[in-house]
Amino acid sequence: MKIKHWILLRKALQGLALIGFLALFLAAPLRSWSMQTINLPMRLDPLAMLAQSLASRSFVAGSALAIGVIVLTLVFGRSWCGWLCPLGTVLDLFPSKKASRSSSGEPYRLGPRGSWRRWKYILLLVILGMALFGSLTLLFLDPLTILERSLTAAIWPALDRMVTAAETVLVRVPFLEEPIMKFDALVRPILLPERFIYSRSAVLFAFILAGIIALNMVARRFWCRYLCPLGGFLGFLSKFALFRRRVSEDCKGCKLCFTACPTGTIDPENGYASDPAECTLCLDCLEACPRSDITVNLEPVLGPWKPDYDPSRRQVLYSLAAAATSVAIFRSDWLHLQPSPFQVRPPGSIESELMSHCVRCAECLRACPTGALQPAISEAGIEGLWTPILLPRLGYCDFACNACGQVCPTQAIPALSLEEKQTQVIGKAYIDENRCIAWADHTDCIVCEEMCPLPEKAIQLDEQQVTLSDGSQKTIKLPHVLRERCIGCGICEYKCPLVGEAAIRVRVSAQG
Repeated sequence: MKIKHWILLRKALQGLALIGFLALFLAAPLRSWSMQTINLPMRLDPLAMLAQSLASRSFVAGSALAIGVIVLTLVFGRSWCGWLCPLGTVLDLFPSKKASRSSSGEPYRLGPRGSWRRWKYILLLVILGMALFGSLTLLFLDPLTILERSLTAAIWPALDRMVTAAETVLVRVPFLEEPIMKFDALVRPILLPERFIYSRSAVLFAFILAGIIALNMVARRFWCRYLCPLGGFLGFLSKFALFRRRVSEDCKGCKLCFTACPTGTIDPENGYASDPAECTLCLDCLEACPRSDITVNLEPVLGPWKPDYDPSRRQVLYSLAAAATSVAIFRSDWLHLQPSPFQVRPPGSIESELMSHCVRCAECLRACPTGALQPAISEAGIEGLWTPILLPRLGYCDFACNACGQVCPTQAIPALSLEEKQTQVIGKAYIDENRCIAWADHTDCIVCEEMCPLPEKAIQLDEQQVTLSDGSQKTIKLPHVLRERCIGCGICEYKCPLVGEAAIRVRVSAQG
């Protein structure tokens, strides 16, 4: 094929990969597809799967798909980054500052010095080093987890708010009322949730993604060049790639390829050669070359080691030492001794296994139909940052749902059957009698008892005679939690009519 056809093919594959990622994202709460299909992008992620295997000392069968990406890299180099990575495609959709020519006609190099490329390798080494010690905290820097979390916690809730606000205004126009109602019925729940789902840390997640995109204004694909740990892992493998870019000896040095390169890896001082560990095989340089002096050939030789930015043995040792020190500091947190009483985990989760399996991908958060699962901030300490916890005030664990365990790509949340999940105790409900409407205000309120989904309700109403302030007697139904029945689903806390903190709260118990 001609070069322009290869470029069109690459862009088509980029678009299809991004559309596929978004389609799976949208399908997660609908449960119309297999959950093993929904979590496909994460199971293709070789860094997440390798780190999880190191931390848990186990191999999840579904992660074998990541071996395919490794094989692809060993054959075609960092083609994942240039052809398939959804975050890379998102970066290409936004304006970026490219290398341009000075007044003398010579192009200048844009962006930080080449030595900055070392940071993605250092981050990679620290992530893998921490995984060896059983910690996956820094996997929140994986590009797929960044995009999934940002969509789940920030972008889609914001989009929902914007659509709802627009509908609220337009529906008041008489001739638009019916079209707006039809439009709303069309997009919910396929594109947007039936009810608004709140998320914590939405601003932070939006800021992280916006920051990565904004770095494009410093250098094109700044994230991919300097910071992406997955790019660092694939870059190291690309030194062994069979196919790589070659420049003919007939090259006249027009520097158009240098200007076109999105990762800035073409070196005019070295015959316009490129480091295979930095080249994403995007083929932009081939399209820019007016003489067809650039080709991609089979060349089974080891790629060069770049002392300017490839980590030295000393830096490898420093990175591993930083990983060990970080894990030690994280585990010195007092929450390891005295966990938060509100650190309620998804059904079936065992704390130690969740911490060594969870890659912070937010698949479970997206699949949760009520928005009950949220990223932990302080509840699980620094090491447990952004692992899933249940926040019943935002949503409840649906008694008829087991999606979180089914969609988890690493089995951090066990894939329980619905019958097994319905018997899992994740916490116990406790009533604060000083806040409860029935107990404190002597006013009938039986919401918690009505909402309990268990066949044998875990909340019992006892009628008692109480004396009011005026001395009169009144019979009140007072709620009590039968803790031997309670599984901690949290619907009682979610539905509690009090403003602010509920009068009944789910806490971790010895049985939970």
